[in-house]
Amino acid sequence: MLEVNAWRRRRGDAPLVGYQQLCRELSASGPGTFAELDSTGARSVLRRFSDAWFAAAKRRTAGEPSARFPRRRRGLVPVRWYHGTFTLDGRRVRIPTAKGSAPLWVRLAREVPYPAEQVRSITLLREGGRLFLDVTAEVPVAVYPPGEQPDPGRVAGVDLGIIHPYAVAGPDGEGLLVSGRAIRAEHRMHLADTKGRRRAVARRAPKPGQKGSRRWRQYRRRARLVQGRHRRRVRQAQHEAARTVVSWAVRQRVGVLHVGDPRGVLDIPAGRRHNLRLRQWQIGRLLQVLTDKATLAGITVRLVDERGTSSTCPACHQRVPKPRGRTLSCPHCAFSGHRDLVAAASIATRIPGSGSTTPAAVVLPEVVTHRRAGRHLPGAGRSRRDPRRPPRAARGSVGPRRPAPPPGGESLAHTARIHNTHRKPGER
Repeated sequence: MLEVNAWRRRRGDAPLVGYQQLCRELSASGPGTFAELDSTGARSVLRRFSDAWFAAAKRRTAGEPSARFPRRRRGLVPVRWYHGTFTLDGRRVRIPTAKGSAPLWVRLAREVPYPAEQVRSITLLREGGRLFLDVTAEVPVAVYPPGEQPDPGRVAGVDLGIIHPYAVAGPDGEGLLVSGRAIRAEHRMHLADTKGRRRAVARRAPKPGQKGSRRWRQYRRRARLVQGRHRRRVRQAQHEAARTVVSWAVRQRVGVLHVGDPRGVLDIPAGRRHNLRLRQWQIGRLLQVLTDKATLAGITVRLVDERGTSSTCPACHQRVPKPRGRTLSCPHCAFSGHRDLVAAASIATRIPGSGSTTPAAVVLPEVVTHRRAGRHLPGAGRSRRDPRRPPRAARGSVGPRRPAPPPGGESLAHTARIHNTHRKPGER
């Protein structure tokens, strides 16, 4: 494709970028154009090339001159086959090839977690030096017993963030906080390790235009493996966080999730370091993962405007300066509460498409469930038990209360051992 478009560009002709045009060119070229790849796999490559071309053209039209058209040669491209062109046989997958070539059998590390009749397509791809088979299956929506299905009248608000990927404020004063500090630490440690490795091999790096040595190729292979492992760890933690939210919503019989859409902040230049944090946040993936799991559970997801929810007091509706921690304190009415839960409670009252207005009263959670995402990450400790916060009127620990001292005034605490650290010379 790159060679054909290069010839046409030298002749002054328009490039072939449309999917139908590329398919007609493939049919006219005859067998063997894509080596042993069959027509179905070749058309998937053409589809990706066409989509990448039009995406770059759209970005350039929008005034982004840094967008580049797909003209770089790639050794391995994801190839997709739809239902009816491949065969699943336990841990083996038969992939068709070009006419006259032997079929390709791929052995999987584990069985496909879906029945063969539900699988709609497979994609053979490479990531981090490893070969993967991406499976797309048609999964039915969950069915609940009578009286336990999600209620469309029960709405919960979801606030997306970095420290807390999901903060949920539901009905009946229930709330959920999913901690993402382990994910943030994984990003920071991976960045520090990457910088350290680059400084260590800076002297061995080949000059521009110079072919690298075998030692350099081994280092590059190792770097790709580490990068792929890092992406898989973060992706698994994001799925765990979304699964925690959906499971909590199912237990609370929440039928609708109002999710604040913060993607507008991506268009605001905030400096080199903060732009890196926003890129590592992966807002689109968090939204997509939550939507997929909620739809599978029979819960509707609606995106609402989240502007001002983390900086507006829900009691007096006055603007509050951004706090340094997670506690939002209003200087006008002395209100205090968790910043993310306040935002989630405000998002729950907003109507999709109505702008940044809060028409109804904000009900803050009184009982909060804490969960952690990414317990599999290196250095992450075991998740603590389910601590629940009491209502605001209650004070002290949520555990069992210690009994009051007897009338005599004697304390029930154990006698403390006082260690004298001032010893005389020669004493032990």
